[in-house]
Amino acid sequence: MAYKSFDEINEKIKSGKAVVVTADEIVDIVEEKGISKAAKEIDVVTTATFGPMCSSGMFINFGHSDPPIRMNKVWLNDVPAYAGIAAVDAYIGATELSETKGMEYGGAHVIEDLIAGKDIKLYAESYGTDCYPRKEISTYINKENINQAYMFNPRNAYQNYNAATNSSDRILYTYMGTLLPQYGNITYSTSGQLSPLLNDPTYRTIGIGTRVFIGGAQGYVAWEGTQHNPGQTRGENGVPVGSAGTLALIGDIKMMDKRFIRAAVYEKYGISMFVGIGIPIPILDEEMLKFTAVKDSEIFTNIYDYSVPNRARPVLKTVSYAELRSGNIELNGKSVSTAPMSSLKKAREIADILKQQIINGEFLLTQPVSAIPAANKMNRLDVRGVENEKD
Repeated sequence: MAYKSFDEINEKIKSGKAVVVTADEIVDIVEEKGISKAAKEIDVVTTATFGPMCSSGMFINFGHSDPPIRMNKVWLNDVPAYAGIAAVDAYIGATELSETKGMEYGGAHVIEDLIAGKDIKLYAESYGTDCYPRKEISTYINKENINQAYMFNPRNAYQNYNAATNSSDRILYTYMGTLLPQYGNITYSTSGQLSPLLNDPTYRTIGIGTRVFIGGAQGYVAWEGTQHNPGQTRGENGVPVGSAGTLALIGDIKMMDKRFIRAAVYEKYGISMFVGIGIPIPILDEEMLKFTAVKDSEIFTNIYDYSVPNRARPVLKTVSYAELRSGNIELNGKSVSTAPMSSLKKAREIADILKQQIINGEFLLTQPVSAIPAANKMNRLDVRGVENEKD
């Protein structure tokens, strides 16, 4: 039974009458009042996450020089950017490394520095054309003297993700952090019951066009994320055990706050970027309310051994996020320490900020213009190669 529509909830937001709570708060409310009563009273539940999201980056338009240049090679603070788009457009990926500083500085740092208002050194080369005669340019840019600068992240907000450990005799340096030998630790990355797609597991309200909080600015879901793979094993509450859904997000860099976009260096692995994301869930009916009342004890993930090649990795154990958040779990007969790669404290801060923005009428909900797929096929790269092929 539907209680409210997007339009009705937005009217309540505009009039200052909307009842908004975070995904943490709704758990206690449901325990006190029950699903049916809470669904009638609550209009919006805010969700959030703040964690490493390597598949992120920024489109930027520098503006034209005089004489103009058709940039075909671009560096920002010595970090290469992709310039095969147009004369003065480029895309810089978060994980791209500096040619002079290596793993100490990368694309994520450039993006963070730009958001912070710092000057960024731009160097570009060109082959020169009749309409773009300049062959080289070296100058400084910042967010005030460029045209557009917007984050476009191909894969953010993983719905769920595996936990990682290491059975080998040596330390492994991975995107899941440093994994100690002989099952020395377990790492995981999620805000659990606060995470956006875990509160809308079947993508009823989150889709293309959904307005989101991204990096401190208002942005949108632009498409399904890369590696979107919703066809994972799901529990009775609809929550997948595997990684499942992802989102492609877009937002204005000039409106962002570096508190919610932070560069990260992973030892002997490389650069990543922590992205702060918040998504409001409209409580259209009892089903949506029930989804948002999910608890860490009801969300499960698999622990994998990262010392084993990807396709052959066995599931060592299936555990809840409540167990992982306890700090220790039992694995192979011994107690193993657990640690999150994401920040629950920061996610809670984002959920609270988004809640207040909605209460103040500063953030309205948008109904998706199209759904993201609820089923998808995940392909893997054929590694047989072509080196043995004959002409």
